[in-house]
Amino acid sequence: MDPRVSELFGGRRRPGGGPAVGGTLKARGAGGSSGCGGPKGKKKNGRNRGGKANNPPYLPPEAEDGNIEYKLKLVNPSQYRFEHLVTQMKWRLQEGRGEAVYQIGVEDNGLLVGLAEEEMRASLKTLHRMAEKVGADITVLREREVDYDSDMPRKITEVLVRKVPDNQQFLDLRVAVLGNVDSGKSTLLGVLTQGELDNGRGRARLNLFRHLHEIQSGRTSSISFEILGFNSKGEVVNYSDSRTAEEICESSSKMITFIDLAGHHKYLHTTIFGLTSYCPDCALLLVSANTGIAGTTREHLGLALALKVPFFIVVSKVDLCAKTTVERTVRQLERVLKQPGCHKVPMLVTSEDDAVTAAQQFAQSPNVTPIFTLSSVSGESLDLLKVFLNILPPLTNSKEQEELMQQLTEFQVDEIYTVPEVGTVVGGTLSSGICREGDQLVVGPTDDGCFLELRVCSIQRNRSACRVLRAGQAATLALGDFDRALLRKGMVMVSPEMNPTICSVFEAEIVLLFHATTFRRGFQVTVHVGNVRQTAVVEKIHAKDKLRTGEKAVVRFRFLKHPEYLKVGAKLLFREGVTKGIGHVTDVQAITAGEAQANMGF
Repeated sequence: MDPRVSELFGGRRRPGGGPAVGGTLKARGAGGSSGCGGPKGKKKNGRNRGGKANNPPYLPPEAEDGNIEYKLKLVNPSQYRFEHLVTQMKWRLQEGRGEAVYQIGVEDNGLLVGLAEEEMRASLKTLHRMAEKVGADITVLREREVDYDSDMPRKITEVLVRKVPDNQQFLDLRVAVLGNVDSGKSTLLGVLTQGELDNGRGRARLNLFRHLHEIQSGRTSSISFEILGFNSKGEVVNYSDSRTAEEICESSSKMITFIDLAGHHKYLHTTIFGLTSYCPDCALLLVSANTGIAGTTREHLGLALALKVPFFIVVSKVDLCAKTTVERTVRQLERVLKQPGCHKVPMLVTSEDDAVTAAQQFAQSPNVTPIFTLSSVSGESLDLLKVFLNILPPLTNSKEQEELMQQLTEFQVDEIYTVPEVGTVVGGTLSSGICREGDQLVVGPTDDGCFLELRVCSIQRNRSACRVLRAGQAATLALGDFDRALLRKGMVMVSPEMNPTICSVFEAEIVLLFHATTFRRGFQVTVHVGNVRQTAVVEKIHAKDKLRTGEKAVVRFRFLKHPEYLKVGAKLLFREGVTKGIGHVTDVQAITAGEAQANMGF
């Protein structure tokens, strides 16, 4: 939503008289002088009852693409008009991958006109009929009065339309969970997914741990996945009313998959792998109210910024602190977010209206960073986070996904399992194309640079059977009796028609974020590119002999162990001790399997 109308939708005035959203994100009021999108010729319609000139509030003009639709009114449409409206709704739902937002009482140019109560009731009735026709449900998000040159109260209403899922094609958003050790990441996820508050001693997190030492220490050391569902009416679906993950998937129209990452510094390599490999749509950065920005919090924040992963912040454990302590932590976060390296606009969420506005602005502007303050023990403000997650639209548009689906199949191998009576199973993300049961693919590169044939026996998404996997979706694929010893993390499964290229040497344009001395030829670093994680040596720094902190250069790397499958343009992150740098791949020197075998002893 445009900041100019944020005061109308959930904004609150501060004592100084200036409008603000959530107390942090500043916004101009309905009478703001800045203009774009509002029709100049309609200013005369905005006179208030006191006789003073008042420019009418407006949204940006309606876009042809996207899942947001403006409708002035929907009162008793003809049959032909009704069919046209239903077709239009199908288009908006397709653009939002099953979700659409209707603004009732708004003209196509964005002018907030509003409707009388009787007209609004009739419009919502028509919208409900339209939704039934396409197999969707509607939920009124909020309604507000507008002053538009009328003696009668007029309202605009914002409605969420969500399609009931079919054939397991529910909307799925992946959220990486970051934060310092002991900030309460696993506890919060336990409360959200189990539906029960924590007892203050970590009971809620026990079901999330995968290893005995995690239960004993209370600290996450591996990557785990937890799911939270929302049905077509926006109601939470979790383990409180569902016994299995399959039941949650069957009852949900929208799934939030949380990627629980480690907070301790010694598991940083695991956290980086989770961020680069699992392609999260956004990240949740958890900060403890009583400790503030401590430990690895800044490092995790830097990783999200470097990898350009949108993030929002949750301040936890507010039940342990005085109100002044929580406010101090929020102010500390605001200062960090406004620094030149971040350039973020913090937005404190304290009401449901704030949560809806935050979800929409978070999707539309990469600079907006919502901040929630909550407790996993008392449940304070926990519902606001649920509202935000329920409303949060997909952060990639349908056109991008359609383009990816037209390409050849490419699946990243992130996890490898052996399941009794099933055989070898791999988990990961489908980067491009479509994958179906029975597809014949090739997997590699192996240590000697080869690609091996295999067959996809079955597919599961969120632990529920699925026949078709589309680009951007994460899943596990059963490979039958394929030898697990031939697989490793970092491989790709691709269509045989792709003729995939492999490389041992590649070049990247990098920025050296930090190095204690100078970065020279011969230096060894751990390189992260997507699901690839391997040690590489610096062979050459173009146009320079050495690099210092903050400098840029094009660097040639050589993998030390085995060749990898890389693509030009892929984001790159490297580290070694305190040394850190980011960049992107600019050139890949393709080699054949024979050359890879000859280079294995290098």
